[in-house]
Amino acid sequence: MAEVFTRHRQPWKSDEVAKLRVLASKGKGLKEIAKALNRSEESTKERAKLDNIGIAKLR
Repeated sequence: MAEVFTRHRQPWKSDEVAKLRVLASKGKGLKEIAKALNRSEESTKERAKLDNIGIAKLR
């Protein structure tokens, strides 16, 4: 079963975006970043795209 996120449609704070940038620059995967930020993968991916942040595709 998928994880349940209690934070539904919460606006992004500047410190969360900063953490997203740091984790992405370290080469972390989408799943790991989303879990660290307590956000869904979809939300994290959308925000990264909005801010032109490249997330590593782990295989």
